Amino acid sequence: MVLDCQNLLFCSYICTKIKNRIDMKPLKVLIVFLTCPLFLWAQALTLDECQRLAQENYPLINRYCLIEQTTGYTLENISKGWLPQISATAQATFQSDVMSFPDAMKNLFAQTGRELKGLSKSQYRVGVDVNQMLFDGGIISNQRKLAKLQGEVQSAQNDVDLYAIRQRVNNLYFSILLTDERLKVNDDLQTLLESNLNKLNSMLKNGMAMEGDISSLKAEQLKARQQRTELSSTRKTLCRMLALMCGVDDINVKKDGQFIKDDILTNNRPELKLLDTQLQLADVQEKLLNSSLLPRMSLFAQGFYGYPGYNTFEDMFSRKWSLNGMVGARFTWNISQFYTSKGDRAKLQLQRQLTENAREIFLFNNNLQQVQQNEDILKYRQLLEDDANIVSLREEVRKAAESKLNHGIIDTNALLQEINRENQAKTELATHEIMMLQQMENLKYTLGN
Repeated sequence: MVLDCQNLLFCSYICTKIKNRIDMKPLKVLIVFLTCPLFLWAQALTLDECQRLAQENYPLINRYCLIEQTTGYTLENISKGWLPQISATAQATFQSDVMSFPDAMKNLFAQTGRELKGLSKSQYRVGVDVNQMLFDGGIISNQRKLAKLQGEVQSAQNDVDLYAIRQRVNNLYFSILLTDERLKVNDDLQTLLESNLNKLNSMLKNGMAMEGDISSLKAEQLKARQQRTELSSTRKTLCRMLALMCGVDDINVKKDGQFIKDDILTNNRPELKLLDTQLQLADVQEKLLNSSLLPRMSLFAQGFYGYPGYNTFEDMFSRKWSLNGMVGARFTWNISQFYTSKGDRAKLQLQRQLTENAREIFLFNNNLQQVQQNEDILKYRQLLEDDANIVSLREEVRKAAESKLNHGIIDTNALLQEINRENQAKTELATHEIMMLQQMENLKYTLGN
C-alpha cells in the first residue's frame, strides 16, 4: 500500500489545528483521529495504474478469451477438412418393377435345371463411402487464414472499445486532482481568515476594530467551510466512481508528474491496427475467392454389403446379400464460380477503398485533435507563468492591506476583497496546472501512447 503525501500533509495540518485549539470539542477530536487513518490507508494510485486496473476490471476484457476459444475451435474444424471424409449409408427400397429376363431365356435355364428368380422388388444396402482430398486449390489453407484474421479483427475491435475506458478514467482522475488543489487553496484561505480573525479580536479588545468587522470575517469563514464541504463531497463521489471502475474498495490518486515526454510521439491508436487487420482480411478473402475457382482432385473408396450387388446377373440367380467395393480418383471443377467472381472481386476492392477512406477520416480528425491539444498545452504554460506572478503580486497587496488595517487606514471589507482576490489567483493557478496536465494526458490518449 502506498501512502499519499498529500493526505499526510492534510492530517498533519489537522493535528496542528488540534494542538493550537485545545478548546475543540472532544467529539470533533475523535472524528478527526478516526478519519485520518482512512485517508492514510486509502490506496494511492498513479494515472497509469488506474488505467490498467480499470481495463482489467471492465467486463469487456473477458471477450478476449471467448474470441480466442472461438477462433481455436474454428481452426480445428477447418483443419479436419484434410482428414478422410467417411460416410455410412443404409438403404431399403421397394420397386413396382425390376429388370427381368425374357420368358424364352427363363425356359432355356429351366431346361438346364436352374430356376432364374430375377431381381426382387425389395432391395437393401448398408455401405460406407471414403473420400480423401488430395488437392483443394488452397481453400482449406485460406479458410484457416480467414478464420485467424476474423479473430484478429474481433480482438482489434475489442481493443478499440476497451481503449475508450482510458478517457473515462482520465476525466475522473483529473477531476480528483483538480478538487484536491481546490481543497488546498481552501485550507490556505481558512488559515488566512483564522489568522486575521485572531488579529481583529485583539484589535477589538484595544478598541481599534468594530464588531461588524469580526462578523464579516466570520461570514467569510463560514462560506469557506461550505466550499470545503462541497469539495469534499465531490471528491468522495469521484473517488468512489474511480474505485468502482478500477475494482478496488477504496482509492486515492497521486500526481507523479510523468504525463508526457518532450520527444516525438508516434500514433499507436488501436483504431489504426483495426483498419490494418481489416485490409489483411480483404486480402485473404480474395485468395479464398481465387482458390474456389480452381479444380479439386480427390481419392475415394466405397463399399457396401447388400442386395443387389455389382454382379447383377449373379444376383438374378440367387437373391443373396454380398460384399461389394470400389476405389477411384475424382476430378471436379465448379465452373459456375466464374459467374460471380468478377463481382466478388469488385466488392472486395470497394471494401478496401472504404477501409482506406475510414483511415483517412480517422487520421484527419486525429490530427485536428493533436493541433488543438498542443495549442492548449502551450496556452496553459503561458498562463501558468502569468498566474505565478499574479499570485505573488496579490500576496504582496494582501499583506499591505493587512498592514493598513492594523493602522486603521482601511476597513475589513477592503481587506476581504484583497484576500478573495489572492484566493482566486491561487485557484486559477491550480486550475490551469491541472488542466495543462490533463491536456498532456489527452494528447497521449489521442496518439495511443
